Amino acid sequence: MSDATTHAEHDVLFQGTEQAICCHRFDDVLVDPGPASSADTLVASLPDDFELRAVCLTHIHLDHAGATGVLLRRWPDAEVWVHERGAKHVIDPSRLVSSATRLYGEERMRTLWGEIVPVDAAHVTALEGESGSIGPFEWHYTPGHASHHACYLHRDTGIACCGDVAGVRVGDGPILPPTPPPDIDVEAWERSAELVAAWDPSAVAIAHFGTFPDARHQLETVISELHRLAEIARDGDEDVFVREIERRTGGSDAYFRAMPPDTLYGGLHRYWEKRA
Repeated sequence: MSDATTHAEHDVLFQGTEQAICCHRFDDVLVDPGPASSADTLVASLPDDFELRAVCLTHIHLDHAGATGVLLRRWPDAEVWVHERGAKHVIDPSRLVSSATRLYGEERMRTLWGEIVPVDAAHVTALEGESGSIGPFEWHYTPGHASHHACYLHRDTGIACCGDVAGVRVGDGPILPPTPPPDIDVEAWERSAELVAAWDPSAVAIAHFGTFPDARHQLETVISELHRLAEIARDGDEDVFVREIERRTGGSDAYFRAMPPDTLYGGLHRYWEKRA
């Protein structure tokens, strides 16, 4: 890693749970700051002299991007980097909030995710097309988990910021794919993982949770597990699927916060319905 670059992990302690959601900091850029409900925890963990240059988003799901508007209210000159397919929801999150509220209900929505603040379009840089560069990163469009997902390769460190494409892994626990609806696409996810592997990164940085140097193992395993869980979702019912997730994670609070078992079956079930 270059001495000129500081890479740090910030545990946002989502719902008081350690190692559930991680924000990655590269100098003055925050990658996936987490939910708005944990923004104060994130800010308190930053250096006293920290000045935010940009929020870099892999995708706009609330557990990754919900704090973005709150942070720009604190640092109004900062930028937001996000793929063009997700940019409109950062500028106007009303549809995103409405959809999430239908799922969680108003009270649980506030508790889980906090205040979702719109970002002025003038501060949003929409990443257009399939690949490019922005700030200290190369980026590539990487759908599969979400239709607007992008991954970023930090040039100085060689670390690939993978959002959810590289899956969930807490400590020595299993590597598993988070598969919430509505965008799960198994084949697209596999192609995206191959694109990231082709970067030959020094490590993968994931939101759930941390940085892992065995990048190729991480990416190959998450795709293997994605196919395995997709088959379980195709051949079994939701109860069977949830029991398998609970068995693999050992009932870990961190895993349950990162990838709630009751949300995962729906994404793969919808995938098979689309295939049919």
